Amino acid sequence: MKLKRLITIILPLVFFVSSCNDVLDMAPDGNMQLDEVLVDPDKVEGLLNRCYNNIPQKGYTYYWFESAVVGASDDGWTSDDGQGLLVANYYLDNNSASNHVMWGSPDEGGGNAQYWPRFWAQIRLCSQFIEVIDQAAVHNEADRGRFKAEAHLLRAFFYMELVKWFGKLPILDATVPFDADFSTLTRSSVYDVAKFIISDCDAALAESNLPWRIDNPNDEGRMTKALALALKTKAMLFAASPLHNEGQNHWQEAYETAKDAVSKLKQNGYELFTQTTQPQVFGTGPAAAFRQLAAQNADFSATPRDRETIYQARGGGLFLWHIGYIGSNMSNAYKAGLAPTQELVDAFETIDGEPILDLKRPYLDEQHLQPNYNPNSIYDPNNPYENRDPRLAQTVLYNGSTILWENQTVEVQTYQGGRHAPSFDVTNRAASRTGYYHAKMVTPGASQTNQINNANFKYYRLGETLLDLAEAAAKAGHFEEARAAANEVRARSGMPALPTSLTQEELILRIHNERRVELAWEEQRYFDVRRWQQPDGDLSETAKWLTAMVITKNDNGSFSYTRRTISNNPRGGHRNRDLLLPIPLSEASTLESVTGQKWQNPGW
Repeated sequence: MKLKRLITIILPLVFFVSSCNDVLDMAPDGNMQLDEVLVDPDKVEGLLNRCYNNIPQKGYTYYWFESAVVGASDDGWTSDDGQGLLVANYYLDNNSASNHVMWGSPDEGGGNAQYWPRFWAQIRLCSQFIEVIDQAAVHNEADRGRFKAEAHLLRAFFYMELVKWFGKLPILDATVPFDADFSTLTRSSVYDVAKFIISDCDAALAESNLPWRIDNPNDEGRMTKALALALKTKAMLFAASPLHNEGQNHWQEAYETAKDAVSKLKQNGYELFTQTTQPQVFGTGPAAAFRQLAAQNADFSATPRDRETIYQARGGGLFLWHIGYIGSNMSNAYKAGLAPTQELVDAFETIDGEPILDLKRPYLDEQHLQPNYNPNSIYDPNNPYENRDPRLAQTVLYNGSTILWENQTVEVQTYQGGRHAPSFDVTNRAASRTGYYHAKMVTPGASQTNQINNANFKYYRLGETLLDLAEAAAKAGHFEEARAAANEVRARSGMPALPTSLTQEELILRIHNERRVELAWEEQRYFDVRRWQQPDGDLSETAKWLTAMVITKNDNGSFSYTRRTISNNPRGGHRNRDLLLPIPLSEASTLESVTGQKWQNPGW
């Protein structure tokens, strides 16, 4: 049976390109056909540039400066919840298979299914480039090899993004003829898609002219061998996870992939960023380097300051102090934006390395108002921010934090009546809904008088790949290596090693929690809590109810702390169907009518 109607995943594209000095800056001129392009080396580079289109900026670049993916996780709650914007509609569960708020690409909001058509279009572009580059004109043969490797990696990158959002996918390793028979098209398992991603990455790794690291600012955003290793690791991590593994145990393979990746990354100059180069800005505390890594762009030179970042988005840095920082009652601040939840704050251990809650059952009630404290912890509910993991103070602004604002030192006052008290009035965009404010991605001292942009979004970094290794190793039974990988990340911020006495279940819970703390605000938690679920599971324990801290200042100057739900109603996005996004209804319907198979994700 032939398709009578074009579907997005094989949408034909005619490539029109012009030349420019920077391969990532070339743009189409609308006047040339493909065969004309392939005889001009500059235009061939422009053709590669088209393969780089539609890499999302992420971070705070979603519609109306929202950090949408973090805001849809249990780590954050936005002060735009009353504005009818993207995340607000997610909280209200205003989603369907014909219009889902999380479909939209950054800068464009939801409702237009941008991820699905744009990423498939990019995959087709990459496949076509791979098919034609061997016959195309290039300035030198080294370019040919590097360009082909980059196209393989870009195809792997876009496939990985689709897996994260949609799960199982068809594997298209070549451009599809317009008159092809699509009746046999199927969604392959995530494991099979992961193996396809890995094959693209291996093709790139075999190319001697593909660099391990970008050392020229003009090449920022281009593919590298380091990214190939990070993508291989991520693909196998997802394939092995309960949501996607179809009852098969792939953890040993995921472990071996991650171990090989970490080893080769280190052999080729990648290392954790452990010492701040700007102590006058970031301080000298144990988590100062952690904050600088998050708040500043990676640099590109033969001797870079930052040897940890593997892949960083090109552009997209915003003035976070204005749209996602302290907000409340501060001059020249537009809104509070996304604020950390009490649940995220609870995830940070005490300085002695003990979780403050029982990680197996952190709360005794559905609404998270009754914390299940770890009896071995030194945590004091009456002094909740004392003796905590140093990363807490670099991630979250809480009552008593100090910041530099408009060149003046300001104490954060989130108690009732304080300057930065939370508000549960959804018309108040300036105040936090949680009793906390975001800090991690903001360079200290940033404000109207010191306009510092936040860092471009870091898609992959060595710290994350180490935690991928830690998780896979723990699941595969390699406990010593799991602890070593997690401990390497913890040591950067002065946290003690994980105990050797932990059982496998306890070790996995600690590594899951370590991911939450280390990778907060990096769009990892949204996907982690989903891939950890069984296919018939849901997110009711983590995302149905989220809490704030209400602080009262007593007459003697002490404080009393009370937890409360942020909303009187359960938050949307916690049902079984929310583990994956729906394939856009029109696409799923067309595919199902052509193939006779079920294409739509469960619940949609």
